[in-house]
Amino acid sequence: MSVPEAAAGPTSSVDAAAAAAAEDAVRAGIVTAVGPLFYARGFTTVGMDEVRAVAGVSLKRLYRLFPSKEDLIEQVLLAWREDWETNIVAQVKSAQVPRDRLLAVFDFLAAWFTTEGFRGCAFINSFGELSGTSGRIGAIVRAQKAEFQDYLARVAAEIGAPATLAPQLAILAEGAVTTAAISASPEPARQARAAAEILIDVALGTHPHPGHGSGAREDTSGPDLP
Repeated sequence: MSVPEAAAGPTSSVDAAAAAAAEDAVRAGIVTAVGPLFYARGFTTVGMDEVRAVAGVSLKRLYRLFPSKEDLIEQVLLAWREDWETNIVAQVKSAQVPRDRLLAVFDFLAAWFTTEGFRGCAFINSFGELSGTSGRIGAIVRAQKAEFQDYLARVAAEIGAPATLAPQLAILAEGAVTTAAISASPEPARQARAAAEILIDVALGTHPHPGHGSGAREDTSGPDLP
């Protein structure tokens, strides 16, 4: 993918604003172009020469827009975060039944796990690869995980569930992503969804909680085995 070069030499404030907008467009184009490459192969194995070739800009121009590789990686992570939030919110909003809004997160995961080139959570991958050498990247990943849990908490509150439900569902979702990447199977999404249904029903009081209540509970253990 070739990213068009922006015009140089602004002669007025209008030209300066247009040049700045063009620079932003080039920068965004580079981020879009290299994102799939970084996701597929990781950050450390992809050099700036390869980034330059994929983005279609000169190495000098690349370093002018992104003074360091870390700057570029940060922008890629922020773009991924925006995409993740947009897709998750759209999936949740598509659910018609309030309870199903939380389960929609796992429906989104199920579809994502079957996409070509899926290799797990880009943020977890980035944290494992770079957090030891870059505090800034580690902070972006932590913020993304906190924002995801906060979003689940807001959705849970909208359906009358307690705040304790959100971290439980977040752990299920994060675990499903990692397990799906390692096993190369979409099955963890279904398993996590089934577990999430139980957690949601218990949180909403629509499912008997083990050890609670004085009445007799239905025996769901199945027949005794020899």
